[in-house]
Amino acid sequence: MQQYDPRVDAYIAKSADFAKPILTHLRQLVHQTSPLITETIKWGFPFFEYKGPVCQMAAFKGHMGFGFWKQRQLNDPGKLIKEEDGTAGSFGKITTLSDLPADEILVDFIKQAMKLNEPENKKPVEKKVAAPKVPIAMPVDFADLLAANSKAFEIYQQFSPSHKREYLEWITEAKTDATRQKRMEKAIEMMTESKSRNWKYQ
Repeated sequence: MQQYDPRVDAYIAKSADFAKPILTHLRQLVHQTSPLITETIKWGFPFFEYKGPVCQMAAFKGHMGFGFWKQRQLNDPGKLIKEEDGTAGSFGKITTLSDLPADEILVDFIKQAMKLNEPENKKPVEKKVAAPKVPIAMPVDFADLLAANSKAFEIYQQFSPSHKREYLEWITEAKTDATRQKRMEKAIEMMTESKSRNWKYQ
């Protein structure tokens, strides 16, 4: 990836007139802060990267936005960074250079963002542990149908817990008694053929 990307030049050239000088200034400021930062286009917008996304800018018809990828982790004593508000940036809607923080403040944010992307500073991805699913009790009428069909009963007993749950969810989520009855009968039929509930997709 190169320091300057011609696609960013094209992006600035086709932007609204009010946005061109702001985009150009921000681009220059980012690269002046560090020659290690490269640029690219992601999701149609210019992104600046150093070992991962650092910041991005986006121009629209009536405003533009400039934001930091890890804005919530930046030290912001002046409370200049705004919560995400749909402007694709960290500082609200920008229409003139005066809407941006001072250059020295932006430079500090850029340097902070670069440090956050250093391997030793990256936060490990937190793996979400799924809450255990509440067991589904087997309906009495379905249990009776299973008991009356030895083949289906045998296959059901061999199913994994997830396959058993698929059948029980399908049956208990029926909205009418008629639908429930049809599903129970269909379940018995499929089990006698050694089929799990979603056998077509497995």
